[in-house]
Order: sequence, then structure tokens, then C-alpha cells
Amino acid sequence: MEDHRLCACAAATLAALLAVSVSGSAFGADAPDLSGIYWATQYNAKIQLVGGGELPLTAAGKAAYDKNIAGLKDGSLTDNARKFCVPDGLPRVLANPYPFEIIQAPPGQVTIIYELSHQVRMIALDKPLPSEEDLLVLPFFNGHSVGHFEGDTLVVESAGFKENSFVDATGAPHTDELRTLERIRKVSPTQLEDVITIHDPDYYSRDWQARFVYTQRNDVRIEDYVCGEPHRDISGVAGVRRP
Repeated sequence: MEDHRLCACAAATLAALLAVSVSGSAFGADAPDLSGIYWATQYNAKIQLVGGGELPLTAAGKAAYDKNIAGLKDGSLTDNARKFCVPDGLPRVLANPYPFEIIQAPPGQVTIIYELSHQVRMIALDKPLPSEEDLLVLPFFNGHSVGHFEGDTLVVESAGFKENSFVDATGAPHTDELRTLERIRKVSPTQLEDVITIHDPDYYSRDWQARFVYTQRNDVRIEDYVCGEPHRDISGVAGVRRP
């Protein structure tokens, strides 16, 4: 009898969460519905800046970038995100050529699930970031994220990053002082835009932005992703290197 009561309780909880997700009531009547599965149509190994041009590296940033490029080339440095399937970190995860899903649940949170390496980002709504001390003690690959809605846009602030990840697939660097600000919105009924601002003054002489656009794909479901095993065919994404 106790097992039946537990099952009933769990089912009721799940139903409540699904109801909130569908209705959006936990996000306010004016909050946009960003939920769905999205897939990039373009992949660039080297991050593309809004307005064009090269990364505005400081002298320390250029030295770190040159060291990363040389290490990746001669094998003395490993791209752990690809070899060991650890999270990519921001902003690199935004450029990946696999689909991802936005779920506006549980209440007070937006959850983003990336098929690539099964990365999960939890964005707490209308909450402050953890203290600087806590961010230093417990950094995440994709940082700690908080957000709020401004009209049709989800604004996400992230900080507290591990520094052993790359800004992009070429090895562009960042420090543990990295902070990001994303503005995520629908630019059409089937397209999602994410414009991210990068702030990392030790390695970059100014803040800079990158823009990513994704197509909503209701015909796609998130699949398994396991290191060393075959994965989804992504050859249809422009810019992906064919085998």
C-alpha cells in the first residue's frame, strides 16, 4: 500500500510540473514561450564576432591563445570537451552542431538540455548570482546562471566558470573571471536568437559579442550521446567537416 501511495504522489508531482510547463503560469502571463527543441543551421569552429573582426585579445590573452593552438597541434594539450565529453563551457556550447531543448520548468527555472555530452544548464529566474566566494569555491564548466524576462527576451547572466575550457573549438582562452550576458528571444515563430556578451578583462581588451541563430525542430527528439560511440548525423549542418 505504501508503494502505491508513493507512486501516486510522484505521479501527481510530475503532473503538476507538466501543467506548469504547459501553462507557463510560473513565469507570468507576459512571459514568452521559448520551450522547444532547436538546432543550429550553421557551425563555425572559430567564433564569429558581431560586427566581424578578430578577438580583441590582450597581450596575456594572445599568449594564452598561441599556447593553446600550439598545444592542440602538437598533442601536448587535450581538448577535453571532445576527448572526455566534459561540458564545453560558454560560449562554445552555443556553437555546437547538435540539437538542444529549452524547458520552462520546474517553477522559477529555465532548463536547457544539450544533446552534445548531455550538458544541462539550470537558469534560476529572478534570483541573484551566488556570492563571489561561492563562485570561486564551486565553479562549473558552463558557469552558474540566473535570468529574468525583459519583454520577449530571456536575459541570462552567468559567472563562476572553470577556466580549463575553451571559448571555441580553436582553443580561444578565458580566465575564471569570465562573465557572460545572454539575450535569448524568438526572432520569428520558428527561429531563436542568442546574443552573448563576453566580459573577461584579463584576456580581452573590451567586451565583445557573438550571435547564434537556431531553427525550432518539432520533428526532432534529443538522443543519447556517449563518448566513443556513433552519434546523430550532423552532416546537414553547414560548416560541419565531412568525414
